[in-house]
Amino acid sequence: MKKLIISLVFCLSFITFSQGFAAEKPRIGVLRFTNDTHAGWWGRTAGRDLQDMLIAELASMKVFRVLERKELDAVIKEQNLGASGRISKSTRSKIGNLTGAKYLVAATVSAFEQKTSGEGGGISIKGISIGGKRDKAYIAVDLKLIEVETGEIYDARTVEATSKSFGFSFGLSRGVFSGDIGKYKKTPVGKAIRACIMEIAEYLECSIVKGKDDSCIEEYTAKEIKRREKTKKSIELE
Repeated sequence: MKKLIISLVFCLSFITFSQGFAAEKPRIGVLRFTNDTHAGWWGRTAGRDLQDMLIAELASMKVFRVLERKELDAVIKEQNLGASGRISKSTRSKIGNLTGAKYLVAATVSAFEQKTSGEGGGISIKGISIGGKRDKAYIAVDLKLIEVETGEIYDARTVEATSKSFGFSFGLSRGVFSGDIGKYKKTPVGKAIRACIMEIAEYLECSIVKGKDDSCIEEYTAKEIKRREKTKKSIELE
């Protein structure tokens, strides 16, 4: 009987601990991305597409409780919060009460560069080009992590990603491309976007879950210093 009681106590303690651990997962929402560049891939649905990509990435990490886009949109409606990061007190109250979110992620594409070289010497057969094209794409996203309860910016960071493609490549040249950013999936542009989304998710885990005292912050601080130095040099060259 005594062993049975001990076993029950142990099981109940384990369940309570597990529930407590799950409850500790921070609940976050992702706002639609905004754009400050002239990137050709940015279209009508790009902000929502990037929002969905980040939501899916964060959910797959199993360390956050992530709001569905529709759940968050139902609260904030069409308010443009992405660029400024400013949230009214009434909106904060609605988000906090109705969704339980502790943080909101606001992201703006702040820089984009694409370079193509080595196109000469290729051949084209029935609209399909084959050549030694070399592509390089660079993207930077300004990230803001907003604390819902206070409306203050809990953390801010610029995240970068670069993707290169060398050697032979296949590309369609039949008319003007149209559609969402999904068409760039297998291009350096798409790979840079995907890499940037992954980097954002990993940074949010580092900042929110692991904490600002974790060693991972040192890695991101080093990247930030390198980015700033690179930016200063480019300004000096101009």
